[in-house]
Parts: sequence; C-alpha cells; structure tokens
Amino acid sequence: MPRDIVVLECSEARKMGKPPSRYMTTRNKKIQAKRIEKKKFNPFLRRHTLHVEKKKF
Repeated sequence: MPRDIVVLECSEARKMGKPPSRYMTTRNKKIQAKRIEKKKFNPFLRRHTLHVEKKKF
C-alpha cells in the first residue's frame, strides 16, 4: 500500500511543560518522502501550533 497512517504531534507543547496534542492522518509515501509538518490547533495551548510527524502505524 502506498499510504501510511502517521501521528502528528505538537512541537511546542513539551517545551512549555504542557501535554502535546496529537492528530492521526495519512500520507502517500511515494509522493511525500519527507516528514509531514502541518499547523493544527492545540487545545492545551489554545492556539494553532506546528505539528510534526512522529510515528507510523
């Protein structure tokens, strides 16, 4: 299968001592060879922050 399920984790929350927010998404590994970075809402910080790919399932 060309699509992977990945977890996006907030990159700013751990620096501030708050729990990180996580989102699950998919990516096409043939098109996107690099790690995914997206701006998503973090409810613990109450603002949009940069989320980066952490795990694959």
